[in-house]
Amino acid sequence: MKKPRLNWNVEPWSDNEHLECVMVVPETRDTTTFIFRAPSGAWFDYQPGQFVTLDLPVPGGNVQRTYTISSSPSRPLSISVTAKAQADSIGTRWMMDHLKPGMRLKAYGPGGIFSFHRHRAPKYLFISAGSGITPMMSMTTWAWDQAQNADITFVHAARRPSDIIFRERLEQFAARVPGVQLRFTIEEPEPYITWTGYQGRLNQLMLGLMAPDYLEREVFCCGPEPFMQAVRDMLIALGYDMDRYHQESFGAPVATEAEAPVIEDIAPDEDARAQITFAASGVTAACAETDTVLAVAKRSGLNIPSGCTFGLCGTCKIRKTAGDVHMVHNGGISDDDIAEGWILACCSNPMGPVTVEV
Repeated sequence: MKKPRLNWNVEPWSDNEHLECVMVVPETRDTTTFIFRAPSGAWFDYQPGQFVTLDLPVPGGNVQRTYTISSSPSRPLSISVTAKAQADSIGTRWMMDHLKPGMRLKAYGPGGIFSFHRHRAPKYLFISAGSGITPMMSMTTWAWDQAQNADITFVHAARRPSDIIFRERLEQFAARVPGVQLRFTIEEPEPYITWTGYQGRLNQLMLGLMAPDYLEREVFCCGPEPFMQAVRDMLIALGYDMDRYHQESFGAPVATEAEAPVIEDIAPDEDARAQITFAASGVTAACAETDTVLAVAKRSGLNIPSGCTFGLCGTCKIRKTAGDVHMVHNGGISDDDIAEGWILACCSNPMGPVTVEV
């Protein structure tokens, strides 16, 4: 294979030139990094956290797939994308099965607005899950290469320890600078692998332990939509200034500010009125949306057994038979229970008229 010329006199790479794959690096059992260079020797100019769109020659016709750039523009002679194969994947599956060094692809970009270059701050909190780690890796590498000793708390959620993408590289960064603090949480351990970090879904309690000063940090979040929704719910409930929250879509990165979707999260309003009917007791009480079901019950002279009062122990689990609540819990209730109508009274806010079996 002919080596590309490293010519600093040429212009930065533009998408009128194909990318040439020069290396394929396995990251985890289902995740691979593909490294590209420009055949002309052009260098790459982009913001850490941006994405590139690849034109992939899959059977049946080319498809375009967008991938966050996992490399950093501080290392401009190549560009990398890190892809995780999903069950229904077409483009990524083709890349893993067929893309080899020496092959060339048409590409478009770079583009996107998800970058800490657009939101300068003294302290950052990166929160990611799965392959949502890729823009965070790009931004962290940039901070490392700039030798700025940036203050970054990096929180990442994965299914198992072996599924943590870039784990060794991030640990190398963190071991050499005091400003990078890593916090990993997994859903389940693996046999014969010692795990001493956090375990379970990311929740408010974990976040407070991982980043006690989260209110002071600029937050960047990337992962599956349910994960990002849970993060937003946590931050809103904790009183975080959501003007300082930034997220990248796991499925379709946003190219411009005008294309950014309007996030309309549910948040209890202290001026909005609600009502709770305790069916078994024959009591109906007016309240505000910011009141919890547990607080309204106590105020009405009713007893709902409770323990921790922040959604962890599950003692106050009761069944809701009508209406909607906004519940931000810390692991004290399962998804199956929620689907069957159960709620935790201590962390459920009534959103209008609600009926519970108490």
